[in-house]
Amino acid sequence: MRITVLQGSPNTDGSTAMLIDSFVKGAEESGHACTVFNVCDMDVSPCGGCVACGYEGPCTLDDDNSRIRSEILSSDMMVFATPLYYFGMSAQLKAVVDRFCSYNSSISSRNMRSALISVAWNSDDWTFDALTSHYRTLVRYLNLRDEGMVLGRGCGTPSMTRSSQYPEKAYEFGKSLM
Repeated sequence: MRITVLQGSPNTDGSTAMLIDSFVKGAEESGHACTVFNVCDMDVSPCGGCVACGYEGPCTLDDDNSRIRSEILSSDMMVFATPLYYFGMSAQLKAVVDRFCSYNSSISSRNMRSALISVAWNSDDWTFDALTSHYRTLVRYLNLRDEGMVLGRGCGTPSMTRSSQYPEKAYEFGKSLM
């Protein structure tokens, strides 16, 4: 299976990256091919809402999103990875998601698998409610098949994350994919 990971943390050595590394290690050990896009290091402009794409055509913006689009449309699974920023995904990842409008039907028709991996400083049981609701809405709208979530509560720093159960959970999640 080909897996595209959209890594939405500007901290490339942080907790989100740690969980992605663990997930990818497990997935690759199970024979899957993973491509990770660190979207914060890419030139992806926000959607301008011009609708010149007709919701299924080329985008008028000429940036790195064309690479992301090409990889997603040749993948079997898409993983959304983000630190929790004010109870949602990072702005950088959201910009990529907003650009899906130019290829919604292409994504929907693929019946791709998906997953959510996120970390947060907060460890309250409601911490991820808004993010998981948004993710579930994307799953439904884009006809994705949710394979699961790794939600790292209490992972505010790499040392907190390293000493938590979440790197192992991310690894096992990747390893378990069929």
